Amino acid sequence: MAKSQAEAVKGKPSSGRGSSGGAAELKGRRFGRVLVKLGKVTREQVHEALSIQRARKEKGDESRIGEILKDLGYINDSDVLRAISGQAGMEMIDVDPESLDEALTEQLPAETAKTYQIIPVSFDAGSKTLTIAMKSPDNFRAVDDLRLLMGFSVNAVVAEPDKIDKAIEKLYAGGGSSMLDMMSQLDDSETLAALDGRGDSVDLEQVAMAADDNKVIRLLNLVLLQAIKDKASDIHFEPFEEEFKMRYRIDGVLYEMVPPPPHLALPIVSRIKVMANLDIAERRLPQDGRIELTVNQLPIDLRVSVLPTMFGESVVMRVLDRSNVQLSLDKVGFRDDELEQMRDLIRRPNGVVLITGPTGSGKTTTLYAALSELNEPETKILTAEDPVEYDIDGLIQCQVNTDQELTFGRLLRSFLRQDPDTILVGEIRDLETAQIAIQASLTGHLVFSTLHTNDAPSTVLRMVDLGVETFLITATVEAIIAQRLVRRICSSCKTEYEPSEAELMELELRPSDVSGRTFFRGEGCDSCNGTGYRGRLALFEMMFMDDSLRELVMDQASTAALRNECRRRGMRTLRETGLLSIYDGRTTIDEVVRETISEE
Repeated sequence: MAKSQAEAVKGKPSSGRGSSGGAAELKGRRFGRVLVKLGKVTREQVHEALSIQRARKEKGDESRIGEILKDLGYINDSDVLRAISGQAGMEMIDVDPESLDEALTEQLPAETAKTYQIIPVSFDAGSKTLTIAMKSPDNFRAVDDLRLLMGFSVNAVVAEPDKIDKAIEKLYAGGGSSMLDMMSQLDDSETLAALDGRGDSVDLEQVAMAADDNKVIRLLNLVLLQAIKDKASDIHFEPFEEEFKMRYRIDGVLYEMVPPPPHLALPIVSRIKVMANLDIAERRLPQDGRIELTVNQLPIDLRVSVLPTMFGESVVMRVLDRSNVQLSLDKVGFRDDELEQMRDLIRRPNGVVLITGPTGSGKTTTLYAALSELNEPETKILTAEDPVEYDIDGLIQCQVNTDQELTFGRLLRSFLRQDPDTILVGEIRDLETAQIAIQASLTGHLVFSTLHTNDAPSTVLRMVDLGVETFLITATVEAIIAQRLVRRICSSCKTEYEPSEAELMELELRPSDVSGRTFFRGEGCDSCNGTGYRGRLALFEMMFMDDSLRELVMDQASTAALRNECRRRGMRTLRETGLLSIYDGRTTIDEVVRETISEE
């Protein structure tokens, strides 16, 4: 470590009479004992605080001993942090923000330091060990994440929060590298330049070296953290003959990022494989894995899918951010009357409820929201999913594993012996799954599932195509709900406007049809990255089975006949629900036209 660095960071306690014992000696000891060991208080002062704590407890006041000692004036916030760090077995150091070595920012990029609120203290190139200082010993997940993200050993110490803030401000005053800066730096790496023009004829050792290159690691970390910050749902890395593209999907729409040089495809994909514990030597078969991170104290799960293509491996990372998902029925997008109908539906004792729509239309989120509402101590809920997207306390969730022949059908058979009240089947893909789901509902269970169909009425025909008897459909299906996702207008830049005649024609409306109505759109601002949209809401088409519809199903009526009967009985189509959301100022004409089809 440079001399200035040694002056900037002192690993010993900065003050205190008779300071003794390293972090290892203090680990796991009682809080008062740690303070005594550190020389911050005497035994008598600890006993005084303990007697005050007991007296307060008798009055129903639960005070921590640290707070009492602070109130008595014996210690300060810094002493409390030092003692908590000692209990966790971590050193607390003094940091001089003015004397920190700025060269260390090469090892810990700005976006990582700011996200995890940490600073680099020293780096040993020989053992590839980075020492970081953090604000609290509670942030232990940051150490695990950094080992995964940075690819080298990480030691953690604790420093005072205000000094870490000042150090971040000083070290990263330039705001950190942008994507363009990062791309230009990539050209300087000899390891990466050696891959140019080599195609797939690269030996495994070279691939491993390139995947561990600091510049590749920094680029990938920037991409991941930026995607999480922008609330992207997917990150795409796509190889083509002449280029290697990177795209984010935000609110259902793909946005292209600055593309890295094509010869970096192999090191970037290999780095992702290393992080997801996949085989970097296997480039001919698809692979699936996962990466778990904690960003801003929130758990993030990245599902990794690697697919071999003509020009290399394509990678898609699904970002599963539980904090970004509205697992509540009143936040999904139901209108007031639809919400009331849905709540009535999920409280039924038995039957099958089907949610339909294409991939990415929010079916799983709607089902999770329904299950979250039913998730009470007196209700046993079992789910069979492929994959389990969000783990929810109180639900027994099972993952389909076709490699082990653990299919939806096999799981469902076992479910019936587990005494459930409610069952979720991730998707009805074949006759076997459909039959067991129906059997479960006939034996007194409420079954939720999804199907890939365009609207609610066509779902009946899809089930008949699978081989389900019409009398079983009429006996068990309670409701079919079709849904689509549209983007919400950004509340920060929402403004009124007058739609053109051409726009209204897209919805088969005339200006006279909408006289007196107000239309809105987003102007585009920093809050929505200039798109005019922020977040999404679902549009629903809710078809409830009644006696007249059941007769039509038994008579094998066409989808058109079913649709007409449903509309006659008050069902709103997806397009009609979309129109109401436009009139409410929640979404735009463009979004509804893009996601729904006009009625014949």
